[in-house]
Amino acid sequence: MDEHPFAPFVRALGKGPHLSRPLSQAETAQAAGMVMRGEVEPVQLGAFLCLLRVKTETPEEVAGFVEGIRPTLARPLAAVRVDLDWPTYAGKGRQLPWFLLAALLLASHGVKVLMHGAAGHTAGRLYVADALPALGLAPAASLDAAAAQVAAHNFAYLPLPALSPRLDEIMALKPLLGLRSPLHTVARKLNPLGARAQMLSVSHPPYIAVHMKAAALLGQPRMAIFKGEGGEAERRPHKTQTVHRLSDGATFETDWPPLLDGPPPGPEADMDPARLAALWRGQESNPLGEAAVIGSAAIALELLGRADSPAEADALARTLWAERPPALPGQTT
Repeated sequence: MDEHPFAPFVRALGKGPHLSRPLSQAETAQAAGMVMRGEVEPVQLGAFLCLLRVKTETPEEVAGFVEGIRPTLARPLAAVRVDLDWPTYAGKGRQLPWFLLAALLLASHGVKVLMHGAAGHTAGRLYVADALPALGLAPAASLDAAAAQVAAHNFAYLPLPALSPRLDEIMALKPLLGLRSPLHTVARKLNPLGARAQMLSVSHPPYIAVHMKAAALLGQPRMAIFKGEGGEAERRPHKTQTVHRLSDGATFETDWPPLLDGPPPGPEADMDPARLAALWRGQESNPLGEAAVIGSAAIALELLGRADSPAEADALARTLWAERPPALPGQTT
C-alpha cells in the first residue's frame, strides 16, 4: 500500500520525543486544506488533532491553519467594510455575555462589527447564539448574509455551522476525542470578512503570545487580546485588565484600571438573557453588567483608534452608553 499523502504531517508531529517537530506554516496550510476538503481519513484526523493539542500549537501552525482554511470559506457576493472582527467561542458560565451589548453599542454608533462563534460544545455555558432571541436579533445564515447584515445594520452574528460546516463538524469531535481541538484557537483568527481590527480573548494566558505572533505572521493590522471574563473578550470590571496590542507591526501592553471597587462577585444566580435587553432599555440596574459593557466597548474604541488612552476610551464609552438608542441594531422584534 502506498503511503497516504497526509501521513507525513502526522509522522512529523508524532515521531517521538527526539524526532518529532512542529509543522512549518506552509506545511500546516497544506495539511489544513486537505482536512477541510475531506482528503484525510478519520483516524488520521483524530491523530493529527490530538498530537497538535498535546504539544500546543505554535504561532506558525496557527497561521498556517488560517491560511489553509480561509480559501475554503464561501466568499460574500458583495464586498463590505468591517471595522471589527469579534470572535466568541468560549461561552459564559458565571456571568451573562455582557460583551454582546458592548458590540451592539459600538454598532449603534456606526462601528461595523462581525461576531462569529460556536455554541453548545461545553455544557453549562450560555453562548451568544442563545442570547440573540432575547434581544430580538437573528443570526446570519451564511457569510453572504452576514455581510449584508453588517452593511445594513452595522452588526451580524455568524454561527460556526453557517461559516463552515466542516469546521463545525471537526470541533464537534471533542466528546469523542476527550480533548479540545486546536481549531478552538484557530477559529478565533479566521477574520472571515477581513476586518482591520480584531478583538480576542483567551482562557489561558500562555496562548496570548501564540495569538500575537500568529497575527503578525498573517499581516493582521490591529488586534487586542486579553484574558477576559469566562474566556470571552469581556473586560473584568473589578480587576486591572492587561490588554496586549498589535498595531501595524508594533506590539505593546496597556493596563486598564478597575471600573468597580471591591472583590469580583460570584456566579450570577439568574442567567436569563432577557436581562441583557432589560439593561439596554434601562429596565434593570446592574452596575457589573453596565461596567462590563462600557469597559469592553472602551477597549474596542482604543483598538479602533477612536481614543488615545484607557481614560479617554472609558469616558467615550460612557458617553456612547448614555446616548444609546432605544432599539438595538438589526432588531426585528
